[in-house]
Amino acid sequence: MFTVSQAAELSGMHPQTLRQYDRLGLVVPRRTRGRGRRYSLRDVARLRQVQELAQGEGINLAGIKRILDLEAHVSMLEERLEDALVQLQQTGRVFAAGTSGDVVVVPRGRRVRRGEIHVEETVVERSEGVRRARTSGALVLWRPHRGDRG
Repeated sequence: MFTVSQAAELSGMHPQTLRQYDRLGLVVPRRTRGRGRRYSLRDVARLRQVQELAQGEGINLAGIKRILDLEAHVSMLEERLEDALVQLQQTGRVFAAGTSGDVVVVPRGRRVRRGEIHVEETVVERSEGVRRARTSGALVLWRPHRGDRG
């Protein structure tokens, strides 16, 4: 764990820049009991990434925050996908989408009928400047075929 001045030196930035990035939520370090900032090696790497995007790519801080948030979201989705694939390999089960959008295991040999696993999808329509929402039921079911390569 590094102090603000140490992390600033390692990342090649001014300590005030690190404080600003913390306030903006770009790089949020851990805090000590006295509320002092403590940066990890991962935080320092993220500081360098922010610096490269800002100076090397010319992206503003709002754009950088969006990029970092999307990267974190993609990482989370990749982990969930990997977990689902491991579960599929271990159990040989079929998956469907549940009402909350989460993956639901369907027991092998059981056929899912419309309405058993209810998934609500809100569709927003725009016509003549008026927004109307309608809800429809949908079911997403994926079954691997023997010939498919995963």
